[in-house]
Amino acid sequence: MWQPDGWGWRARIGLLTPHADIGPESEFQAMAPQGVSIHVARVPLGVYDPGGVIGQPIVGDAARAFAEPPLLDDAAELLAAAPLHAIAYGFTSSSYVRGAAADAALKVRLEARTRGIPVVITCASAVLALRALGIQRLALINPPWFSVELDQLGAEYFRQQGFEVVYNGLAGLPADQRAVNPGQLYEWTRAQTPKDAQAVFMGGNGLRAIGIVRALEEDLGRPVLTANQVAFWHALRLSDARVPVSNYGQIFNREVPSA
Repeated sequence: MWQPDGWGWRARIGLLTPHADIGPESEFQAMAPQGVSIHVARVPLGVYDPGGVIGQPIVGDAARAFAEPPLLDDAAELLAAAPLHAIAYGFTSSSYVRGAAADAALKVRLEARTRGIPVVITCASAVLALRALGIQRLALINPPWFSVELDQLGAEYFRQQGFEVVYNGLAGLPADQRAVNPGQLYEWTRAQTPKDAQAVFMGGNGLRAIGIVRALEEDLGRPVLTANQVAFWHALRLSDARVPVSNYGQIFNREVPSA
């Protein structure tokens, strides 16, 4: 009997990620069903100390610079040399700083380099996921390594897209990505989510979050979205791979809305 060999015979999804961030590809690989493979290109982000530790809170200038050419565009072109079905941009912060119109422009710019392979932008995917679920009132939780300013810009991003942000804040957890325990994030999110929030969105593709989605949805009785989850959902839908994803949130039961 043949054994799984990791070959993406159903879909091959690319991922653009900060150079020292292990979170996005780890979570994409965890969610990927058999026959879906993940292929990563790394882009320099100037907030990391040696060993992948974020030495200072992510602020607007660093987030904005990550989305600028040429390094990101060159990485997208190299990644698109592989036979991929979709590519995800795994970085939330630049969307918060630059806004939704800049996200749309970034998508067009990157797709000019990807030979027709569609590109999904994490925060734009989050907006589509919220609309697919019929959400109006949102609780936004961001990683502890974001600055307070970046958190506020995140809340404004979603307000500008027509959502009511009834709570936003930085998770009260260690500011080291590798020190975040999913159980701690679970307890923090459950305690901080207000009753009038119809859904939770956890920003930050480096935040270790998808493992607690099922438990939180059961306990809170409402949808829970994360940065990597919505990007993977959107990319998988664009790949036309009609394969179920279980245990990572009810969003995987929904189609991408047309607008």
